[in-house]
Amino acid sequence: MNELGYIEGQNLAIEYITADHVDHIDEAAQELVRRKVDIIFVQNHIVLKSVVAATTSVPIVIVATNFDPVILGFVASISRPGGNITGFYVRRPELVEKQIGLLAEAFAGRTRLGVLWDAISAEAFPAVERAAARLGWELQPLKLDNPPYDFVVAFHSLAQRGAQMVLVLHTGLFAEDRAVIAALALQHGLPTMFTDKVYADAGGLLSYGPDLNAAFRRAADYVDRIAKGAKPADLPIEQPISFVLTVNLKTARALGLNIPPTLLVRADEVIE
Repeated sequence: MNELGYIEGQNLAIEYITADHVDHIDEAAQELVRRKVDIIFVQNHIVLKSVVAATTSVPIVIVATNFDPVILGFVASISRPGGNITGFYVRRPELVEKQIGLLAEAFAGRTRLGVLWDAISAEAFPAVERAAARLGWELQPLKLDNPPYDFVVAFHSLAQRGAQMVLVLHTGLFAEDRAVIAALALQHGLPTMFTDKVYADAGGLLSYGPDLNAAFRRAADYVDRIAKGAKPADLPIEQPISFVLTVNLKTARALGLNIPPTLLVRADEVIE
């Protein structure tokens, strides 16, 4: 927003609402509307549901990193959202299939996939089941509830259940502890695929996904356009056009793994 000419305290005021429990999200959304904000920014479908229930008139800009706004009925279509919602949509189910394909290429012969997910990333889980079924893989899913999550117990459980690799689905609650997750995966000898480069930077083995920084920049552009008079219904929801594959070779060496050259040559970034 600063790059677009907005300075907090001068021509921009940001209202933050923190809900300490999922049961309080409705109340938080209603409080935002009572404060007469001009635009609401939302990143996950649980919060969006509460915001939509609280207002049908305040413009809403989304970065949908783990839900389909059309399937869930928030917008009419990607090209013509209608209503008061627009923003950016990451096609997470298709992305999950690509991530599992990369795991199959990197670790041929391994067939037991552990999956870490939670309520926020739940929409992507059926895509995991479909992709694993096509490959004949055995799933070891582990849904985490009641944050803050205990990742120590989670990885111990995955290892005890015989997982040979792990897919970590996307949620902001996981990203906050990405260094802990990467360290635990290494401790248990589990090659792990993540959804964002920040995990690989923190020590994760593999990541594949869109540039989320670009998504948030586009969301800021939409906030700017709406502030200048554009209507959300007239702004098509954008989707990523480029994806980033990152391989952390330092972690691969620590795990005693050889990453196939065919995968390395396609990597957008290799961390030595």
